[in-house]
Amino acid sequence: MALRRCHLNPRKTLFLLCDIQEKFRPAMPLFDNMVKNVDKLTRAGKALDVPLIVTEHYPEKLGKTVAQLDVSHAKLVSGKTLFSMVTPEVTAVIKDIFSGKPEDVVLYGLESHICVEQTAIDLLEQNINVYIVADCCSSRLKQDRDLALDRLRQAGCVITTSESVIFDLVRDKNNPKFDIVRKMVNQPSVDMELTRDGSGVPAGSAKL
Repeated sequence: MALRRCHLNPRKTLFLLCDIQEKFRPAMPLFDNMVKNVDKLTRAGKALDVPLIVTEHYPEKLGKTVAQLDVSHAKLVSGKTLFSMVTPEVTAVIKDIFSGKPEDVVLYGLESHICVEQTAIDLLEQNINVYIVADCCSSRLKQDRDLALDRLRQAGCVITTSESVIFDLVRDKNNPKFDIVRKMVNQPSVDMELTRDGSGVPAGSAKL
């Protein structure tokens, strides 16, 4: 399913933050790096008035969203047992926000090959454009994350990065929110080892 790639419009876009919970921290490679990128993206979304929905998978066992992330502006923070974020409760809140459904969803979190992937497929089946923020996603095994990103690209998702999403939402230096967002992106996003080849060397890098 190939959907039309278009510019993101804050009024027609939804951020979905998937299951970034404390219990996952020890098992996830580069977890702290991911959280820093997620924090920047989520704060930028708040500044740009993009609605946010947060899920927590089985929070009684796996805990709440990590304390480093301010999700106080979220339209919903919802526990779930489904792997997909597209639960009846989330669907109802989305319908209320958009009087129907969003044009675009920016999706990020854990784990790439389970909850993120199943959420994306459910959204694609509703003919919603899905943007997977690769530097804000992780899995316990990097191969699971990387292969999930490949599958999602083939399914019709746009695979992107946090800074790409932020600047696509801003689009113009004269945007009244530009100076607020600029301060957030002055510090580059943190490496999530997304461009490695089989040798572990960044793709395109010279081997010295």
